[in-house]
Amino acid sequence: MKKPGIPSSRVSGLIFAGVVFLLLLACPAMKQSAVHPPATIPGAEYVGMESCAGCHEKTVKDFKYARHAKLTVTLPDGKDVVGCESCHGAGSLHMAAGGGKGVSIINPGESPAACYQCHPEIQGFFSLQYHHPMEEQGFTCNDCHNPHGENIMLPKGTLIGQHNAPCDECHRDQSRPFVFEHEALREGCTICHSHHGSINDKLLVASDANLCLRCHAQVNATGDEIVVGGRGHNGFLERGPCWSAGCHTAVHGSNINAHLRD
Repeated sequence: MKKPGIPSSRVSGLIFAGVVFLLLLACPAMKQSAVHPPATIPGAEYVGMESCAGCHEKTVKDFKYARHAKLTVTLPDGKDVVGCESCHGAGSLHMAAGGGKGVSIINPGESPAACYQCHPEIQGFFSLQYHHPMEEQGFTCNDCHNPHGENIMLPKGTLIGQHNAPCDECHRDQSRPFVFEHEALREGCTICHSHHGSINDKLLVASDANLCLRCHAQVNATGDEIVVGGRGHNGFLERGPCWSAGCHTAVHGSNINAHLRD
């Protein structure tokens, strides 16, 4: 009698999980919070985060609980700098000048260059054919992320941890309530969209019906028909992507049709 083996799908899943685990171990950014030092400010010295609290008391108080507060810059002399100056640079001249934007200090709110120091992969996304027009329209990372907040994925001033909060700021028509909602929005816009940049139009993570089939695909008993919602879809899928083939055109939600049609 043949002993039952491990299903091939499970084996593949175990192999994939193992590869991801090894990649995480090999990635220095995952093992420590050390970052590239910001651009040098000639003549400035590091003064420590508590010195910044003299003028930025609330920001420093809240920042202590933020993920970015753990970033560490190791200087050539071996000294570690933690906190505000990890991104803004040495602050002594800024303090001597009495503060002010752009006064002997690096302001990531004016340019994403400071953020790219630690996030070069994000800069790569913005170089793709389809990307958010951040630099073209004068946006910065701060327009979507709050670097000083406990949750940097939320815009400044947003308190509720909603997945779509950064997108809602500009894409209100897509995020408004619908009579018939697309349940995927509960998981967040990034389920379907690569939010920084993509090789696909509309920043989609896939350009064809495979995008929808990741959540909606079933296969009937004979294994030759793709079933969605209890109905065979092979003939429909030949027409093209679900949202542009004349079927489910109201992809974010509909007020008139439960099948997400306009």
